[in-house]
Amino acid sequence: MATITRLYDTHTEAMDAVSALEAAGFEADVISVISNNAESWHEGHRHHGRTPGDMNGDGENEVAEGAGKGAATGGALGVGAGVLAGLGMLAVPGLGPVVAAGWLASAAVAGAAGAAAGGAVGGILGALKEAGHDEEEAHVYAEGVRRGGTLVSVRVNEADRPRAQAILDERRGWDARARGAAYREGGWSGFDPAGAPYTPDQIAAERARYR
Repeated sequence: MATITRLYDTHTEAMDAVSALEAAGFEADVISVISNNAESWHEGHRHHGRTPGDMNGDGENEVAEGAGKGAATGGALGVGAGVLAGLGMLAVPGLGPVVAAGWLASAAVAGAAGAAAGGAVGGILGALKEAGHDEEEAHVYAEGVRRGGTLVSVRVNEADRPRAQAILDERRGWDARARGAAYREGGWSGFDPAGAPYTPDQIAAERARYR
């Protein structure tokens, strides 16, 4: 299986890509989403019968519960039975509030289970590398989420790779090479787990750079 990941500057573009993948026949269990939630775009949606504010801070367990089984909560978020119905919230040091669902989120949570606070970031980097991304790609994608972006990853066999890649690219998805080059032009050298999460104003300015 090959893993194709793209970074989207807005969650709406990412959700469009996820919907397009599912419409094209890719099952929810091969798709994953990790999205910055600094702007609270996910707030107000209901997850497993509760609002995000009812999760009493236990974000890891909530994401682990929802990740990878969105079909069981079809319609919970008004998006049908698919990966987006399994979205849950997770607080990640260095990234801030994150909304996530699917196999990549589940792997990141599993990798961070029982670890110190910083382990959650290592979990995401580790999950990306375990999925087949090299060190540089993992750092770029983690930084992209920190700067307000949304990752969409899909696991496919080689025969389906061109079709999945075309769907992701058509929705303004960025690969690690293109976005990493843009980050380095601004002096960036790697993802810093100790860095402060971006504020909504910083995220807006960051998005404006690429429009």
